[in-house]
Amino acid sequence: MTAPKSRLFYRIRLALLGSVLAVTVLYALNDTWSRRERNAWKRPLEVAIVVAELEPVGETAMRNLTMRVPVLEERLTSELHRYRSTPERAVHLSVFGPVGVDRAPPADPKGSELLELARHTYDLWRWTHAVDQGADLSARAYDSRIYLVVRPPRNAGQKWVEGSSEQGGRVGVARVELDASMSDFALFVVSHELFHTLGASDKYGPDGRVLIPSGLAEPDRAPRFPQRAAEIMARNLPLSPDSERPPDSLAELMVGPSTAREIGWTAGP
Repeated sequence: MTAPKSRLFYRIRLALLGSVLAVTVLYALNDTWSRRERNAWKRPLEVAIVVAELEPVGETAMRNLTMRVPVLEERLTSELHRYRSTPERAVHLSVFGPVGVDRAPPADPKGSELLELARHTYDLWRWTHAVDQGADLSARAYDSRIYLVVRPPRNAGQKWVEGSSEQGGRVGVARVELDASMSDFALFVVSHELFHTLGASDKYGPDGRVLIPSGLAEPDRAPRFPQRAAEIMARNLPLSPDSERPPDSLAELMVGPSTAREIGWTAGP
C-alpha cells in the first residue's frame, strides 16, 4: 500500500505545482497585456502620486503641490493633443498622502546579477506595499504609481532631486527636497518617472546634459536655440549648444517627438 500512496501524493504535489505555474503564467500574461494596453491610449491613464514624507515638509508645501496637479494634467493633455486627438484627456492624477515613512525606498541595485535584482524587486515591493497601506491605496486600481519621497531642503542653494523607475513597469520613485517654491519642479520629476513606466528613455547623457537632438522638445525649431521648453525626459531647457537651465514651471514642460514615439503617441519603430 505504500507505493500507491506515494504515487498519489506525488500526483497531488505535481498537480498543485502545475496549478501554481499556470496561475503565475496567466498573471504574467495579463499584466504584460495590460501594460501594453496603456500605450494604446484608448482612455485616460489612471495614475497615483503617493507622497511619502521622510521628514514633514509642512502644510504650505503640500497645499501648493496639490494645487498644481490639475495644471500638470492639463499640460500633459495639451502635449498629447499636439500628436493625436484622442483620448480627450491624457491622464487622471490622484494624490495620496502624505504618508510618514521611517526609511527611504531601496536604492537601485549597482549590479545586474539576477539574485540582486530579485532582492531589490522584493525590497521595493515591501516598501511600496507599506506606503500603500498607509495611504489606503489599492495598487490594482492604477496604471502607474509614482512615489514622491520628500523632505525639507537642507541647503538653500542646492535641492536634492533623484528618480528611478521600472522601464515599462508600473512603479516609479521620485526623491525631492520640497518646499513651497518647488511644486512645479517636483511634478516635472514625477512626470519624468511616469513616462519611464510608459517606456520612455532618458534624453540626457552621463554628464546630465541634454542629448541633441533627441533631448530637444522642438528639434526642428529654427533657429534651434534657445528652446522654448524642456523635454520631459531631459533634465534641462537648452538655451544654446553649451548652456541649459532647469525648467522654471510646468508651462515649460513639453514632450518631444522621440519620446512621443516611445510611449505610443505616434507611430514608429
